Amino acid sequence: MSAQVTPDDLIDHKSTWTAHLRAMLALGLPLVGAQLAQIAIHVTDTIMISRLGALPLAGSVLGTQLFFVIFIVGSGFSAAVVPLAANAQGRGDIAGVRRSVRMGLWVVLIFSLLVIAPMVFSEQIFLALKQDPEVSRIGAEYFLLAGAGLPFALALMVLRGFLSALERAQIVLWITMIGVAMNILFNWALIFGNLGMPALGVEGAAIASVATNILMAGLLLAYCWLLPALKPYELMVRFWRPDWPGFADILRLGLPISGTLLAEVGLFSASSVLMGWLGPIYLAAHGVALQVISVIFMIPFGLAQAGTVLVGQAYGRDDHRGIDLAGKIALMLAAVLAVLAALSFVLAGELYFWTFLGKETADAAAIVAIGAPLLAVAAAFQLVDSLQVVAVGLLRGLKDTRIPMWIAVFSYWAVGLPAAYILAFPLGLGGAGVWWGLAAGLSLAAVLLTHRFLARDRLGLMTPQGAAMPG
Repeated sequence: MSAQVTPDDLIDHKSTWTAHLRAMLALGLPLVGAQLAQIAIHVTDTIMISRLGALPLAGSVLGTQLFFVIFIVGSGFSAAVVPLAANAQGRGDIAGVRRSVRMGLWVVLIFSLLVIAPMVFSEQIFLALKQDPEVSRIGAEYFLLAGAGLPFALALMVLRGFLSALERAQIVLWITMIGVAMNILFNWALIFGNLGMPALGVEGAAIASVATNILMAGLLLAYCWLLPALKPYELMVRFWRPDWPGFADILRLGLPISGTLLAEVGLFSASSVLMGWLGPIYLAAHGVALQVISVIFMIPFGLAQAGTVLVGQAYGRDDHRGIDLAGKIALMLAAVLAVLAALSFVLAGELYFWTFLGKETADAAAIVAIGAPLLAVAAAFQLVDSLQVVAVGLLRGLKDTRIPMWIAVFSYWAVGLPAAYILAFPLGLGGAGVWWGLAAGLSLAAVLLTHRFLARDRLGLMTPQGAAMPG
């Protein structure tokens, strides 16, 4: 087997900008591609469900948002695997990589068993949030079925983190692309009743998502198990044996990451509740707009993952110059791409919506009329949204997760959500007001998180390996 060229190989350790840019692109581009492929699964769900009409689309938005909130809390523990494994890989510590991945799988599987209750009472949750009764029923049906795929979705994220830390992101991309293709096929069969299958509508989309997650998790596990180059890591050998210090490391790092993710995703989910108060058409438009910005968001999110790995490896080597260059390059790439994305929202907002909905969709014109202006607001916060997610990723590479969590909680819930409510209702801006509130929270988070990374030396975040970590 030919030797694999990794991003670390591209760095000549003279710490030039060119070398680190090449390293960032070598790892970042496959991760961006994998993230875009992953979101394509949700995009195809939205596109196909939208053909059923505004009520099914609005219901799926509710169900998807609740599932995503629970998923994102669990994925914080899988995200903790990346800096832990990357730090260990930077030190040449194979056992350290193995223990972080194994215990990451343990934590997410236990978490999946602990969150069954919200799945059973989801319709009551939606009704308590004053959502339309029919939309609540549809959303609960979607969520109850989709929840069965949670352990597979989270295990998939842990394995992706392991392979990313080892700079093997290309296989993640290819398997995710297979997942996209199969999800489209499953949706086509189960939503509309093709290939001799029953037409299950929204429930069919949920079943398709579960099947897709099982498939992708199985393929990644097989790759990790069978590839000779990964044999030394022995991920599944004596998997049942606990490693309590490793388990505690995942919890210590993962809980604040989960809190950070929950603060942001919870803000967008709460915005869905506010939009639901305006009516099903507003909620459907909001759901499509979220899908559009989510696709674009995968680009800086992929860069953030690459930043976590490269900063984490440099931190493991005690390479301060490497940390500085990896971080600045990631932030600059994210800023340039955010400006391009913002321009596309301004120039092609309606086109994005018609691409999702199709002219034959019931209530399509009303959904576009409400939703396209939301993308104009999204253009205004693309830069800050990109910077905050990359800054969070860079701080994770330094194992700095607790203070970023509190920054996120304050920015999104003390500023963003109150601003969204006040602008939407007392000030009468409606859906646009909700989105301007999102922009306010994201802007504050971007400023505080980016400053924290740039001021890392003064704040004491460059603690040597093995010493007590700050906040």
